[in-house]
Amino acid sequence: MTENPHSADPGVDADLPVRDLADVPAVEVITKSIVMIMSSAAEKLGLAEDGAAVDLDEARRLITALAGLVTASLPDLGLHAAPIRDGLKSLQLAFREASSIPDAPGTGPGEKLTGPVH
Repeated sequence: MTENPHSADPGVDADLPVRDLADVPAVEVITKSIVMIMSSAAEKLGLAEDGAAVDLDEARRLITALAGLVTASLPDLGLHAAPIRDGLKSLQLAFREASSIPDAPGTGPGEKLTGPVH
C-alpha cells in the first residue's frame, strides 16, 4: 500500500493508504468492474431508488459489454460465477420488460454471448 499525498478530491483524507493497482488480484478488478457495469445498467433501466429516467440505448450497451466481460471471465470467477450470471440474466430480463418493442429471442442485449433469455 502507498499513501496518497496528492488527493484531488477534497472529501478524501490524503493520509489514508491507497492500494496500488498492481497489488490488486485480477479477479478482484474484474469483479469490481462487473459490479460497476451492473449498477450502471440497473440505473439506466430505471431500477435505481432515485427513479432516474430510463435510457434503453445506454442500458443495451452496458448489458452487452457486461455479457462479454462475464462470458470471458467465467472460468476465473469461481464461486462468484453463478450469482454474477444470475445478475446479468436479471438485467437482460429487465431490459426485455422495459422495452415497448421487445427484441426477438437471442437478439437482446448480450444474448449473442449468453444465449436467449426468457
